[in-house]
Amino acid sequence: MKDSQGTSVLKSLYDKAQDIICCHVLLPNTYKRLDTKLERKMMEIKKSTSAHHINFKSIDSIIMKFPQFRDGLKEIRQVFEKYDEDSNGTIDNDELKKCLHALEFSVKDDEIDNLFLYCDMDENEGIQFKEFIVLLCLNYLLTDSSTSSSHATLKMCSPKIEATFNTIVEVFLFLDKTGDGKLNRKDVVKALNEASPKEKSPSHITRTRFKEMDWDKNGKVSFKEFLFSFISWVGVDCDEDEGI
Repeated sequence: MKDSQGTSVLKSLYDKAQDIICCHVLLPNTYKRLDTKLERKMMEIKKSTSAHHINFKSIDSIIMKFPQFRDGLKEIRQVFEKYDEDSNGTIDNDELKKCLHALEFSVKDDEIDNLFLYCDMDENEGIQFKEFIVLLCLNYLLTDSSTSSSHATLKMCSPKIEATFNTIVEVFLFLDKTGDGKLNRKDVVKALNEASPKEKSPSHITRTRFKEMDWDKNGKVSFKEFLFSFISWVGVDCDEDEGI
């Protein structure tokens, strides 16, 4: 009996170890695929968008829009709270699947699993509010409108949320001077100095802002990294105005 129990315990530990190894091998590849897909999407939007159709000409013009960004993003909280069924401040994988299926996104369960892990930045096995904003925005951008009802729209979200996501993309496009779907330090420096080229921002400020976005410290900022930082700058959980 003891040998049988010992064998069962060893098998359980072996299975858990295999799961851990499998996750560590597969997840980086999944993340890379999603990063690449986002880069291509940003490049595609950049190419199809004339510079004259981007409403932002300087960082100051972006900061002036922070109250509108905040109002749009706060409306997502109602969606978040509806699907946070146990009211623990996070949305688990099952709750997320119910949410995205209710919103009628054309997305498979395994894709939802990948997005869940991709946006669970603190790896606490739950999507917090800011992570939920990022996940919804990424899913909104990456969903194939040709296979989704209502053009991959956010069915139960207001037009204000959709407009907010589109405007956030405009901010990224304004910063992405090279149009390669990711930001580098030169892009950010150029954007910060766009309004007043004769009064350049101190190098330590541009360096700090870039570091805030470059989470993995690889010298490039993906749209996901930018989005997390931008939400913090806007201060979606705050009532008082905050600026970059």
